[in-house]
Amino acid sequence: MPSFDIVSEVDLQEVSNAVDQVNKETKTRFDFKGSEARVEQSDYTLAIFADDEFKLGQVLDILRAKLTKRQVDVRCLEMGHIEKISGNKVKQQIIVKTGLEKELAKKIIRLIKDSKSKVQAIIQGDLVRVSGAKRDMLQEVIQLIKKSVVDFPLQYQNFRD
Repeated sequence: MPSFDIVSEVDLQEVSNAVDQVNKETKTRFDFKGSEARVEQSDYTLAIFADDEFKLGQVLDILRAKLTKRQVDVRCLEMGHIEKISGNKVKQQIIVKTGLEKELAKKIIRLIKDSKSKVQAIIQGDLVRVSGAKRDMLQEVIQLIKKSVVDFPLQYQNFRD
């Protein structure tokens, strides 16, 4: 029976490479001269440090550009609150989301059931497995989900006949 998995994954190595590029660029750019602007990474958590909120926004723009160049979807970034640390310096936590949350997985299954397709969808941990009798039905489901779920990056993997 043909099947595929709907997942949301991020290549952590590409995120790490983008963070390194951001840190190199902030050290060499003239508008960051004398600034302590930087990005630190701890697994799936990023911390942006800057002298003020304006520079924090600039570092965030550079980070988004570097992630996009490395084919990391920026919709997986969950922005935290901007915190003031000593003096005027600010910090912002960013979480790189991976895996499907239960609510999103349920929404995907509801979409599939409401479309009256003759496929089965089940939640397996942090992915949704969709299986059906024909390959064409599975491809229709992929197109339906691509049109409906636009606020979160999804990948379609493990397509089997």
